Amino acid sequence: MNKREALRKYFGHETFRGAQEQLIDSILAGRDCLGVMPTGAGKSICFQLPALLMNGTALVISPLISLMRDQVESLVQSGINAACINSSIDEASFARIYQNALAGRYKLIYIAPERLFTPRFSELVSNIEISLVAVDEAHCVSQWGQDFRPSYLKIRSFVQSIQKRPVTAAFTATATDRVKSDIVQMLGLVDPLEITTGFDRPNLYFEVREPESKEEELLKILRAEVDGSVIVYCSTRKNVENVCSLLQRHGFRAGQYHAGFSAKDRAAAQEDFLFDRIDVMVATNAFGMGIDKSNVRLVVHYNCPRDLESYYQEAGRAGRDGGTARCILLYSDSDKRLAEYMIESSFSESKLPQNEALAVKERDMTRLRAMLSYCKSKKCLRRYILNYFGENSGAYCGNCGNCTKGDEVVDVTIAAQKILSCIFRLKQRKTALPIGDICKILAGDPAFSEYSDLSTFGIMTENFSRIVQIAQYLCSEGYFEECGERKICVLTPKADEFVRTKKPIVMRFHGKKLSKAEKLPENPELFEELRKLRRRFAEALGVPPYVVFSDESLREMCVILPRSIDEFLTVSGVGTRKAERYGKKFLSVINNYVETRKYQN
Repeated sequence: MNKREALRKYFGHETFRGAQEQLIDSILAGRDCLGVMPTGAGKSICFQLPALLMNGTALVISPLISLMRDQVESLVQSGINAACINSSIDEASFARIYQNALAGRYKLIYIAPERLFTPRFSELVSNIEISLVAVDEAHCVSQWGQDFRPSYLKIRSFVQSIQKRPVTAAFTATATDRVKSDIVQMLGLVDPLEITTGFDRPNLYFEVREPESKEEELLKILRAEVDGSVIVYCSTRKNVENVCSLLQRHGFRAGQYHAGFSAKDRAAAQEDFLFDRIDVMVATNAFGMGIDKSNVRLVVHYNCPRDLESYYQEAGRAGRDGGTARCILLYSDSDKRLAEYMIESSFSESKLPQNEALAVKERDMTRLRAMLSYCKSKKCLRRYILNYFGENSGAYCGNCGNCTKGDEVVDVTIAAQKILSCIFRLKQRKTALPIGDICKILAGDPAFSEYSDLSTFGIMTENFSRIVQIAQYLCSEGYFEECGERKICVLTPKADEFVRTKKPIVMRFHGKKLSKAEKLPENPELFEELRKLRRRFAEALGVPPYVVFSDESLREMCVILPRSIDEFLTVSGVGTRKAERYGKKFLSVINNYVETRKYQN
């Protein structure tokens, strides 16, 4: 099996994204590498896929127990044998993993850095072939990173202790030049391929608000339509408890999570969030969630973080599936005083030598000043963030609170899929039509009933003028061209790229707010039916719903409307194993929906 066959079979994707293929090729060639890739860029595939193709077992070092569990569950669902070793497993579980590993049954083992030198694990490593050591959250090795963990300093000596040194790959979402240099040196990477793909998350909308009352503003934000899960970050345990209580009093299904909880209570709270038993998780900034939940649509920072590294990492937990999400920071001057107090407290309690402690304090104060400048900036917020990480950006992004005041910014990705799909379906019939006619087909105009058997007939419920606006925007952006005297619509290579990458398309409507009725649904009745079916599978398997299929996969099903297993396999995120396990049931729901709608039309 080659890398592309593995990508299709196990991960359900047709093509690699960004720098994935370069990093995978580096690992397969036996060369160390460092990949700095934004959240949602597909870092995990960069080490999971090579592990499948290499002899032996890959070790993935991760500091986050919940993230380990999520990734292992997702791998198992995709037909890949994997396990995790951390403080949450008992001796009997470790013994079972030990025996399975000796028998060569695992392609990947996730392990916490604190467990690397335990006697039993050292014994296991000496008796199996290690194909790869992948270090996730690699910035944790640097004291200049935002999440320094002393246990990461042991990784270099661990790799050196392995009889036949395996290729070592390090990955992180955010790292300054200083931190990248530390990663290479302190992990002992040998002549590594270093790739920084960029820090931009175009699907995320950034905004800073300075409300008179944070409580009232938070309730206002959450009362707006939110199609997905929410995380609210606070700087202190007390704020976590107060905010969670506030939300529960006002009828929100909210839970809380902070370091003051016992391990059992933290695990229970996190499981409630992962399994959608609660909609809002209120958590401390410092502790972090470490989740891979794909349908977080909103992250609110109730307090200002102490640095942009932490803020961008926490905000980045929104929109991991590539769908549009919002990141809103609620700022007040008291946040500045609280952050300064916490930095001073860390300095006074530091066990570092005086000169090092002073250097760390000054570093933290410098970072705080940059964070406060972000909160007060009147210019493009995305540009501010990207410039901070050393990346150039235009002065206007069109998708942050400062760039879009008075405007409505709308995610038209789903609408674009429908429009381009309609053009493609017509092409399959050796037919091509002008924009206006295509829009009428999408709107289900009775005058075009000859096309009623098209899966895209009547698929868009927006008002007709809105459909035309979006179609014209797609044409102006080069997704299709108007050709000949009739100005028939012909797809361009850019449309093919969009179908492959699923990169969000955001459109700006000047000075006009959309009503709820004008929002862009994607066959909402079918979407809900698929969500219910997904939930039944998830409950039966004891896994979070997004492990079965992400929301984005369900949305794509609602656009493509696959009618066969072959068509089902074209949905992003549907691999061979998942098609075999779930395809029949999901296709039954889709086919029933299409036939019912055809009858109604």
